Amino acid sequence: MKRAAYANEDYWGRPVPGFGSESPTVWIVGLAPAAHGANRTGRMFTGDRSGDWLFGSLHRVGLAALGTSTARDDGQQLEHVRITAAVHCAPPDNKPTTEEKAACADWLDTEIRIIEPTVRVVVALGGIAWLATLKALRTAGWQVDRAAFGHGASTLATSPTGRKVRVLASYHPSQQNTFTGRLTEPMLDDVLARAHDAAN
Repeated sequence: MKRAAYANEDYWGRPVPGFGSESPTVWIVGLAPAAHGANRTGRMFTGDRSGDWLFGSLHRVGLAALGTSTARDDGQQLEHVRITAAVHCAPPDNKPTTEEKAACADWLDTEIRIIEPTVRVVVALGGIAWLATLKALRTAGWQVDRAAFGHGASTLATSPTGRKVRVLASYHPSQQNTFTGRLTEPMLDDVLARAHDAAN
């Protein structure tokens, strides 16, 4: 159902593809398209408050051309970053079911093939993204050291060709986390700055 503020807009309303570089050094995995964000605009983390937080932070640490992401034609560029999600269609109540996660697993498998030759660091936003990312990497033949999810958590993944890649965790920049102070701008900036440093 459309939100009144967007009543005159055509919603994308389809699976949302990954966005950013085709040869990234930083790969970011979120949860799912927001009903009135990426599901509306057709671009990951675009057109909602979670996207405002993520792109604001990416810009502050030098990973995004702009500090906002409002539409597919807004001029935003990610030279070294690619953004995707564990689930590619907007789930009811932002809570993807086990079936939805399984149905979208092929998207992550495809994304891993895209990022594998160049990626140096992976950032998972939220516990669902953390588990989905580690599982997808293992399915693709990566060796992944075990680590529990927590903001700032870190582990290593080794690609089938033997390259070591750092995997970092952050709380998701959802309103549930940002409005309550569970995730602050400095906390998100810290994780993404670590990603930037690890990618260089």
